[in-house]
Amino acid sequence: MAVFITIDEITEKLKALEENPSMITKDSYSPVGEWPNDRMPFVDYHLAYLRTHKLVDPVNYLSNLELMIKKR
Repeated sequence: MAVFITIDEITEKLKALEENPSMITKDSYSPVGEWPNDRMPFVDYHLAYLRTHKLVDPVNYLSNLELMIKKR
């Protein structure tokens, strides 16, 4: 059974991860230059990834991301 999630729900989940002190949420370099110091914020980076990779299941992506960025 497929679970559907809206872009707003994805954004809220990413913001919650970013605000959680037990997660490592660094910004990333962006050659586009739309952000200060060419650093793309955590939420924007992952939203851009999901927009460009349409076949990725966002629910699984967020679940795996949470496991990967958790401070140990």
